[in-house]
Amino acid sequence: MSRRGQEPDSGAESLSSDEKEVVAGGMEGEGSAEEHPAGEDGSENSSSSSSEEESDAEESDGRRSGEEQEEKELLPHCNESGVNCLPSCEHCRNENDQKEQVTPRRLSGGQHVVQLDAEGTYQCSLTGLIFEVTGAVKITYSLLSWSKYANLVEKPWIVGGPLFDVRCDSAPALTSIQFPHSLCLGDHGAGMAFKVLHIKGEGAAIEPSADYSASHVKWLVSSLSPVGPLIQSQEPVQYHGAVILYKVVDEHPSLSFRVYVATNNDSFIKDISRAVKHSNKKFIKIDKPPVCQKLLQKGKRYRLVCEPEAEITPEEIEFVDGSLLKLKSYIEVYLEKPDDFTLSLVELESDATVWKAKLRESDWIHYDQNKNEQKRSAVSVKKRKPAISILEEEELCSKKQKTGNNADGIEPKLTDQQLMVIAKLFGRQWREIAIECLQMEMKDIEQIQATEEEVNIQKFLVLSKWRDREQSNGTAEALYRSLHEKASYEILQALQGFSS
Repeated sequence: MSRRGQEPDSGAESLSSDEKEVVAGGMEGEGSAEEHPAGEDGSENSSSSSSEEESDAEESDGRRSGEEQEEKELLPHCNESGVNCLPSCEHCRNENDQKEQVTPRRLSGGQHVVQLDAEGTYQCSLTGLIFEVTGAVKITYSLLSWSKYANLVEKPWIVGGPLFDVRCDSAPALTSIQFPHSLCLGDHGAGMAFKVLHIKGEGAAIEPSADYSASHVKWLVSSLSPVGPLIQSQEPVQYHGAVILYKVVDEHPSLSFRVYVATNNDSFIKDISRAVKHSNKKFIKIDKPPVCQKLLQKGKRYRLVCEPEAEITPEEIEFVDGSLLKLKSYIEVYLEKPDDFTLSLVELESDATVWKAKLRESDWIHYDQNKNEQKRSAVSVKKRKPAISILEEEELCSKKQKTGNNADGIEPKLTDQQLMVIAKLFGRQWREIAIECLQMEMKDIEQIQATEEEVNIQKFLVLSKWRDREQSNGTAEALYRSLHEKASYEILQALQGFSS
């Protein structure tokens, strides 16, 4: 790392490298993240009585299928179009200290695990975490929400990056962890103090950082429990930002969107995903380049502009890092006619464009069409087939014989290969769908998970168990009928293909 974690030379509170400031405070009960329009105020400490189930890392993007796709929203460091894959910032110093990249294996509850086989420094390709180890270790870690621990973060300290819970099967071998931060240091790093909040039981300790760079804060491991970076600054803090878009899914021809302006902080972005998921409305995520081209600064005012004109509420916002807030602010955009339009986030003081995106009907019409096709397909399955002539019936039977079906027109059971295709298309809610739509027992799913770690194989085994139970009715058409109200369009389309 290129910079030492020195303390500021002002009267602001400063801790020496061997001090630990213990912050008293208890952790509250768990709940779910919420959100509100940006025009409504939320105190930073208003979230002290709120939290969410940390294991609930599922996303609610109707267009995506498969856990790999959903992972991109949850962990924006992913190199496949994730939010935190920042372009080189003109203000940040470039660093060429490349670490060996490791891709973790996903476990249930939003956990990740990596097996490191030798001494060295390794960087997680999904989260950006950097581990320094002295030997072979297995490290398990998960992303947490800061809002749960808002009462433990006291001024003048503020959140600097995502919060993680890290575990290790051989704690002494894990010597340091580098946490990604969302700040642009530019030439102001000397005026900042970097530490970490180390949550322990009913309270927390503010512990010193060993070093920091343009992208990470390094911490020497003292013990393992939730840890995340904090900062204290003499100057206004500037953030790498992200703008995240969601469209309301309903039957109205008009368009309604939620626009979230956030720091490029995984914990913050995870809270947004959870808030959208728990909303009483249904949303799809609109994939547009999220990274702000100009830095966001606390206290500055910004305006969202739409061309052609739309109803925007609120018209202006004052930017704050909402990591500690239970209620995640957003801007509502409403258009009467479903035309193409351009959204721009503009800094009022300089009139500079911070972020801009062109939204076209094709960005969401595919989902709407798929939704309608699903309904039509579901209806068609229930309809009685019309009577056909003897000649047409003979021709149909002949075609079925040529494609491998029995002469009596009975559809063959799904093959293992076809079940694997379907298994890979299921998203994070596959267990709920299996219980609700396929009448599977939770104990059977847990038994499969206990004997098989690979998630796609778990899904395959559940589908295989359903097929075996259905016997001769374990067909693509039968599976379609069972899943059509809950499964994604991609799954239903694949089943239709198998059936035909």
